[in-house]
Amino acid sequence: MASDAGLHPVDSDVLHALNEQWLSVAARLRGEVGEAAYRSWLKPLAVVGESDAGLCLSVPTRFMRDWIVANYLERVKEIWAEQAGFPVQVEIVVQPASRPQQKPAQPVAIVPEVSESPSESLIADEAEETPAVANDSVERTPSASSESPTVIEFAAEADIPDAVSSLQASLDPRFTFDNFVVGKPNELAYAAARRVAEAEAVPFNPLFLYGGVGLGKTHLMHAIAWQIQAVHPQKKVIYLSAEKFMYQFVRALRTKDTMSFKEQFRSVDVLMIDDVQFIGGREATQEEFFHTFNALVDQNRQVIISADKSPSDLEGMEERMKSRMGWGLVADIHPTTYELRLGILESKAEQMDVRIPQKVIEFLAHKITSNIRELEGALNRIVAHATLVGRPVTIETTQEVLQDLLRANDRRVTIEEIQKRVAEHFNIKVADMHSSRRARAVARPRQIAMFLSKQLTSRSLPDIGRKFGGRDHTTVMHAVRKIEELVETDLEFSEDVELLRRMLES
Repeated sequence: MASDAGLHPVDSDVLHALNEQWLSVAARLRGEVGEAAYRSWLKPLAVVGESDAGLCLSVPTRFMRDWIVANYLERVKEIWAEQAGFPVQVEIVVQPASRPQQKPAQPVAIVPEVSESPSESLIADEAEETPAVANDSVERTPSASSESPTVIEFAAEADIPDAVSSLQASLDPRFTFDNFVVGKPNELAYAAARRVAEAEAVPFNPLFLYGGVGLGKTHLMHAIAWQIQAVHPQKKVIYLSAEKFMYQFVRALRTKDTMSFKEQFRSVDVLMIDDVQFIGGREATQEEFFHTFNALVDQNRQVIISADKSPSDLEGMEERMKSRMGWGLVADIHPTTYELRLGILESKAEQMDVRIPQKVIEFLAHKITSNIRELEGALNRIVAHATLVGRPVTIETTQEVLQDLLRANDRRVTIEEIQKRVAEHFNIKVADMHSSRRARAVARPRQIAMFLSKQLTSRSLPDIGRKFGGRDHTTVMHAVRKIEELVETDLEFSEDVELLRRMLES
């Protein structure tokens, strides 16, 4: 499938008809997967004819071919069969572009949304093709790129005219130090973040912030970037997620343009990487991040990192990388206390300019203990309900509007419980949840367990994947999407999943 061997010539009328069908299929896919994923993965597909395996679509690289086959091919065949009225076989072949690009590649990568991540095997393939690039020596004094923005979070197809607009486009204006509510669980992380943002010299390197989901890590990262822009506007800063760093690196490998990558990342004053746990297990990406980290620290440039665990507890991370990340100051953000939750709710209500009875705020602070994101979401819901329906905010209306959220917080389900209950329901072994078996009788219950783990627990996708035999978080995302599709289209299946959910929540 990696070449156009076996491709049969077709006349222009047939090719025109196939193109018309593909345009209709592509329009359906665009509506289903969203604009960003469509542009990144499906738009490059082109009809090239027929082969022994069926209709042929081409893409310019093997990387894209493998990702489309793994994630979209079945849906392409389903939609095309609906359009044609009979089963259709579709093959994806690789046909590199026949003419060179008119202009050099931009330093900003065209990347999909986070929810559209390639599997680890695809990234490994790219790294293996260019091992010398992935492990080459560190350039200690890279030249600064004249096109590098002052502050940028890499965005899809972004042409950034100046530093200020890139900052405003990338960072959430709500996430500033002024809007961060400080309490005992986060006071060290807040103080360290503020010190780094305002200091003339590097106080500690790196600053490593860690804590559970929804506790304020990203808020602090954004706040640091905003403060640096205000206090030290001359500094060059890059802020991005670890996954986008990975995409940028893989793209540099594919295009054999690693020097631009190195210059982009090693000529900055401050490098900020959010959710670094996502590069766990990616050896080539870790290698490049390790060299980038060392180059910046050697030049006394500030590195700021966030993760869901402390450096020593990060899974899939090399020991030398754990050691480097623990060099500076490691500041953890603990789960919220009642007093902190109360302060957050009062601050949020003040920002929204709404009056919430104190008893309701106290009720929410007592009942919703999981994370700040859920807490703020609950407040948004009761305010929206009061505004749209016109009913006053009381304890009774709050319980009515938030019954699902309150029930979930009252009964905390573990992934182990979910695996056990699903295994019993489908008469399989709990060990099958962790095995590599792909038989449908095992794979479908495993996908259901992943789906319920995402719905009923606050664990991150990588955490869920690790609980299912060390699977990649993209596998969990695929499972969740698949079960959501089946729940919508198969009534019996939907009732089965709903029964399991009720049994787990009861």
